[in-house]
Amino acid sequence: MNPSPEFNFDNTYAGLSDKLFSRQQPTPVSKPAMIKLNKALAEQLNLNIDALQSDEGLAIFSGNSIPSGADPIAMAYAGHQFGNWVPQLGDGRAILLGEVIDRHGTRFDIQLKGAGPTPYSRNGDGRSAIGPVIREYIVSEAMAALGVPTTRALCAVSTGDSVRRESMLPGGILARVARSHIRVGTFQFFAARSDIESVKLLTDYVISRHYPDLKQSDNSALDFLKAVMQKQISLVAQWQSIGFIHGVMNTDNASVAGLTIDYGPCAFMDTYDPETVFSSIDHASRYAYQNQPAIAQWNMANLAQCLLPLINEDEKKSLDAAQQVIDSYPEQYTAAYLQHFNTKLGLSLQQQQSTADMDLVSSLLKCMTAAKSDFTNTFRTLSKCDPGKVNDSTDTQLLAIFDDQTDQIRDWLRRWRERHTLETNSAAERTAIMQQSNPAYIPRNHRIEEAIQAALRNDYAPMEKLSTVLASPYEEQSGFDEYAKPPAEEEIVKATFCGT
Repeated sequence: MNPSPEFNFDNTYAGLSDKLFSRQQPTPVSKPAMIKLNKALAEQLNLNIDALQSDEGLAIFSGNSIPSGADPIAMAYAGHQFGNWVPQLGDGRAILLGEVIDRHGTRFDIQLKGAGPTPYSRNGDGRSAIGPVIREYIVSEAMAALGVPTTRALCAVSTGDSVRRESMLPGGILARVARSHIRVGTFQFFAARSDIESVKLLTDYVISRHYPDLKQSDNSALDFLKAVMQKQISLVAQWQSIGFIHGVMNTDNASVAGLTIDYGPCAFMDTYDPETVFSSIDHASRYAYQNQPAIAQWNMANLAQCLLPLINEDEKKSLDAAQQVIDSYPEQYTAAYLQHFNTKLGLSLQQQQSTADMDLVSSLLKCMTAAKSDFTNTFRTLSKCDPGKVNDSTDTQLLAIFDDQTDQIRDWLRRWRERHTLETNSAAERTAIMQQSNPAYIPRNHRIEEAIQAALRNDYAPMEKLSTVLASPYEEQSGFDEYAKPPAEEEIVKATFCGT
């Protein structure tokens, strides 16, 4: 007989002002079934795997049973959606069960996404179709394996019930795990209502939970803004370095913990094109790949606006201080971007070389744009080239990607190797760095779609296989060559969709 699931909840957010949330029970479902349990994550969270796989565990993950110690809430927040202000959003289909402490002493939220309507559902059903559940499970776990800060997927279940979207679809629920689910939009919710007391409460809480070093700061609100911005800069630079396009960089999807959160119409680029956008609702390409860095700065400016009353009692001094932080974004972002792309090229970031290095990166991307080359495979192929000397075998593989750009790439390789002469570590060490920075596998859109379509037939084998490959994205795995290939013409996914 399996033991009962014990989560040992230690809920702090639910102990704050009830202005921050609404208490909300999940809505039961008719016939839940386990799709996939993330056993490695469960172990990290000190959870008993056998208990989670029991009928009682399934009842918890489907919202049919509330575990001991849980305090279910739906969080309040507002936000700018595609630049348009919406004063009340909130968890419209997600319910936070509570917080647990993992084996490393880190606090995590456990949330059920698709668990039924809440006070913030805005006439929605509060449910999720099975497709978005599978997409978020696959992509969030792939991001974690790639080393990108992200929410995680603990469990995916089917509900046995249908949800209506463009058609009737089978329903699902995702058990999502995060360092927290607090967003820029959470701060905006209270700042817009001139509820400075709640903004202060929230700021102190987030500092205590995520930035404890700032507790002794002379100006904790200003330093908090700087810290959140640095996290966002690092995050978006990582996105750019792997060709990830979030799709909905609204302020309500901007995590103050620096996590990738909400995998709606997200996608990874196949063919490199800086103007790439996948989201079916992003008609103006606001959140295209090339726009993501500037949007993150815009989101940080909105956070700064919320914090102004806390930065300084003098309005002008507060505004000047906050503006100075936001104005420092471009320089900080350029440094983070270059650091990530230098690593992809096997180079260390040498300040005196920054202008030349940026030109080296830009030149390669320009050739990739002209050749319509695959973003991931181009960098992976480069990682096999010898940075110390010409190697006809590996160089030829890279040249073959570029067709009529071969002269430009030969010249680029020459410049790349010249730059490598400034490095102090061995060529073998630099090659190893490149191969640990340029993945062989990403969650390609057509493979995700393949997994979703199979799931609609109650076949989860493609999801399982894809998840296995993506768990080790930097290692070339025997028998999985097809997962590194771009889509054939008929497999190209041109648009991705929000789960609502």
